[in-house]
Amino acid sequence: MSKPKHPRTLAETEAQATTRNIRISPRKLNLVAGLIRNKPAAQAVATLTFSKRRIAQQVKKTLESAIANAENNHQLDVDQLVVARAEVGKSIVMRRFHARGRGRSARIEKFFSHLTIIVAERQPEAEAATGKKAA
Repeated sequence: MSKPKHPRTLAETEAQATTRNIRISPRKLNLVAGLIRNKPAAQAVATLTFSKRRIAQQVKKTLESAIANAENNHQLDVDQLVVARAEVGKSIVMRRFHARGRGRSARIEKFFSHLTIIVAERQPEAEAATGKKAA
């Protein structure tokens, strides 16, 4: 006897990748995630490649993992992938102290984040407007 198979929460045309406990605050990570939301996957990878932010390389690795999951696990067309969602969540907070004058202390909070990227297969804009399928 085993547990019943967990039903798939995503649609058949979607794939996801998750990175947990990234050492950056959710506010900063959400700025980078906002750069790639609703963009084609290839354009999103190019945006992250040339971004100056430190965390952009980890976001790029997560996006490439989602693209690979879509291609290898769900047989989706890589050229038609779009970043459907890029969700940022709060993780743990490490609390440290900083010595201050006159025997006092101040608290330093080091935030961690979770990142989930969901890519979906969508047909190109021109074909969607006319309603025709590519031959």
